Amino acid sequence: MSEALQELAAHIEAKRSDCVLSSEIAHGELTLTVANASLADFVDFLKTDPNGRFSTLIDITAVDWPEREVRFDVVYHFLSMYQNHRIRVKVSVREDETLASIVGVHPSANWYEREIFDMFGILFSGHPDLRRILTDYGFRGYPLRKDFPTTGYTEVRYDDVQKRVVYEPVKLVQEYRQFDFMSPWEGAEYILPGDDKAAGAKG
Repeated sequence: MSEALQELAAHIEAKRSDCVLSSEIAHGELTLTVANASLADFVDFLKTDPNGRFSTLIDITAVDWPEREVRFDVVYHFLSMYQNHRIRVKVSVREDETLASIVGVHPSANWYEREIFDMFGILFSGHPDLRRILTDYGFRGYPLRKDFPTTGYTEVRYDDVQKRVVYEPVKLVQEYRQFDFMSPWEGAEYILPGDDKAAGAKG
């Protein structure tokens, strides 16, 4: 399989040296890093090239690297039912950059791209309906960014007086938090239920 992937990688790099920045075979899968500006054209090539025919889009996801200048990696997974190959395409995107939508080549990319926009804030130019898909209207921030607070910015509750759902800023009051150190790993001095039996068995 790795020999076939090496041949495929060599073929793609020879045909599309203008797009492919690097290639790597790991864990039985070929990963190609592609220039941002060439993405849509390259995806179309993968779909139509007779040696590949990657006609099935499996998934699109993103990875946040907040310490990097080029903050995000957008990762595409394709399957060729004809050649029995899988391929991963990776594109790096800055926070202030847009990425070309591939909905025109793979209509199934529509909701994947909306999800990435919703979770990471990455904009896809040419998308027919780029709006949030998982979070609520008016949601602030992007939940899968590494700098997004785990508590979020707002909380939702039903108000009996107003008879409607209300949004409020998150308030964490220290005295209402519960800290439980009932764990033998914390060096606790007290005996937990069952520990007395274990001690008796040793004696």
